[in-house]
Amino acid sequence: MRRYGKHTDEDDVRVRPSRRGTRPRTHRRPAHEDAAEGFVVTVDRGRITCLVEDRTVLAMKARELGRKGVVVGDRVAVVGDLSGDKDTLARVVRVEERRSVLRRTADDDDPHERVVVANADQLAIVTALADPEPRPRLIDRCLVAAYDAGLEPLLILTKADLAPAKPLLDTYTPLGVRHVVTTAERFDDEEAVEPVHALLAGRITAFVGHSGVGKTTLVNALVPERRRATGRVNAVTGRGRHTTVSALALPLPDDDGWVIDTPGVRSFGLNHVDPSRVIHAFPDLAPGAANCPRACGHDEPDCALDDWVAEGHAEPARLYSLRRLLATRERHEGD
Repeated sequence: MRRYGKHTDEDDVRVRPSRRGTRPRTHRRPAHEDAAEGFVVTVDRGRITCLVEDRTVLAMKARELGRKGVVVGDRVAVVGDLSGDKDTLARVVRVEERRSVLRRTADDDDPHERVVVANADQLAIVTALADPEPRPRLIDRCLVAAYDAGLEPLLILTKADLAPAKPLLDTYTPLGVRHVVTTAERFDDEEAVEPVHALLAGRITAFVGHSGVGKTTLVNALVPERRRATGRVNAVTGRGRHTTVSALALPLPDDDGWVIDTPGVRSFGLNHVDPSRVIHAFPDLAPGAANCPRACGHDEPDCALDDWVAEGHAEPARLYSLRRLLATRERHEGD
């Protein structure tokens, strides 16, 4: 039944008031020009800890950010109570453009990538020479992720008092990857960790590694005033216990850079990396791929890398490692 006549005037139309008020909807967001700049040092269950000037401020993500995540290393804009006092809570209203993003997936079949850290300059791959045994294919995967993210890799070999470093270094030194060798006993004083500190100075370095390799022990030696819990390697499984449960950025002494300690990993999925870019983590093999057929998967009979290796330009073990790495992107295998 028609309530109004044929020539209804707009003044005759009843408008039911909105429960949400009369303010019109808009997609405009406040600019927050007065927001302070913050550096995210850790994220735990939705709470974001930022360094704002010389204060540690606890904040939460503003609703206008939507699904955009905030991770350790992000430069953010923060508003609200920035005093850093107990029981205060600020808001992160903007995430600034990231210079670099280190990503990983749980495994090679997982389509959901996870951002590990943002704005890092360097990726320190920490590997024990024994207890637990080194895992070269995990190192290769971390190298792939580093090159894909535009980070300079650094290989840190720990527990050299238990096994020699030369066999592993023989594989990676020709690639031009910087490295440093340490022992557990050398973590006791500042002078002992100076060779490591020298390679981190002035940079934001993310530390990754298998559980139990001494990653957090080394971070504790570098930043002694902010010690984190450490664990032991299981004598039966040879695996370390996860003691670091969330990433944490720590300033080096004298504000000479940052180290970001991340939870130990059992695998480093590369589902987010285009397979055509994987070879860039193998600079000794990459030039030989120039003669490969178009869209070569580097495991075909006419792959030019076989001749490249046969001519002595690279070690056969490196080609094997590349092909195994590429194969794990088709079918996940243990590292």
